[in-house]
Amino acid sequence: MTNKYLTIYNIIVEKIKNGEIPPKTLLPSENELKDEFDTSRETIRKALNLLSQNGYIQKVRGKGSIVIDISKFDFPVSGLVSFKELAGKMVSKPKTIVNELSLIKPDDFIRQQLQLASKDLVWKVVRTREMGGEKIILDKDYLCKKYVPSLTEDICADSIYQFLENELKLTISFAKKEIVVEEPTLDDRTLLDLEGFHNVVVIKNYVYLDDATLFQYTESRHRPDKFRFVDFARRTH
Repeated sequence: MTNKYLTIYNIIVEKIKNGEIPPKTLLPSENELKDEFDTSRETIRKALNLLSQNGYIQKVRGKGSIVIDISKFDFPVSGLVSFKELAGKMVSKPKTIVNELSLIKPDDFIRQQLQLASKDLVWKVVRTREMGGEKIILDKDYLCKKYVPSLTEDICADSIYQFLENELKLTISFAKKEIVVEEPTLDDRTLLDLEGFHNVVVIKNYVYLDDATLFQYTESRHRPDKFRFVDFARRTH
């Protein structure tokens, strides 16, 4: 038997998804929801907590619970997560298309980004992320072969980080990130649905192992209308 708070959660989620409860709407109070669903306040609280955890509502002290616009995806700026991990929290499950997987001799730009010697080889992985039938992210990854000796298309379609950590036993530690707005390239125009858009938001990642070895450079190129780039900051005193 399904817990009642899950039933209530699913009813509200469906109303948010179908537009019956639009973004920025203030949900009824806990007492009003308690009466509406003929249940306890604790059950309502559990349902609201789950809605908040899954990105459907924002609890505002003194006001209540406000419905979040789920047509945009929260993209954490400070975190270091794989797309598969991020996708697991999304309402609409995305699809990954592997456009290219090749072992290349890097050009001067990539060699400089990864601080490589002239003889070093890198894996080039180009993937399009499709959500709701629209191609809205283009990921270009460059990984040093000396740390990643093998890579397959199946791995790239699933999760490279999962393979690196679970199979190769690499410890991915931290990344330096840079966010810029650029005009779309020919690749962007070809591999993304950009009709009517004249810019893309690019997150450049320089990713390091736990011994401070730089092993990956990534450009994640986003259509600007579908994402909020979010962070959490605390002022220190």
